[in-house]
Amino acid sequence: MSSRSFEELEIYKKSCIFRKKIFELAKTFPSSEKFKLVDQLVRSTRKCPANIAEGHGRYHYQENIQYCRIARGSLTEAQDHLNCAYECEYITITLRDELKSEAQEIIKMINGYIKYLEKKKKEIG
Repeated sequence: MSSRSFEELEIYKKSCIFRKKIFELAKTFPSSEKFKLVDQLVRSTRKCPANIAEGHGRYHYQENIQYCRIARGSLTEAQDHLNCAYECEYITITLRDELKSEAQEIIKMINGYIKYLEKKKKEIG
């Protein structure tokens, strides 16, 4: 594996930006949701860059791939929480769609990174 820092990875940077947007958005939700939807939404977006970082630190392609899959799942979970926020009328459909689209873009980047890691894994046999 490359000695490059996980902090240099575009998927990590992009997922951190997304995490910050969600954190700021969650501050606008009713206080009654603090330990419900807010907690779930924030946690799901925190897990994405954390798993990208952890996978990178494993130094084995297959483990890194697995952590990327977990990160991808966390973003999918966040998309569902955004649906719930819309259903509860905490956000507009426009905002929901924008944020879900941003999450989907990061998912595509993760998929590309997984393909890269799988290729590198095959190269070393």
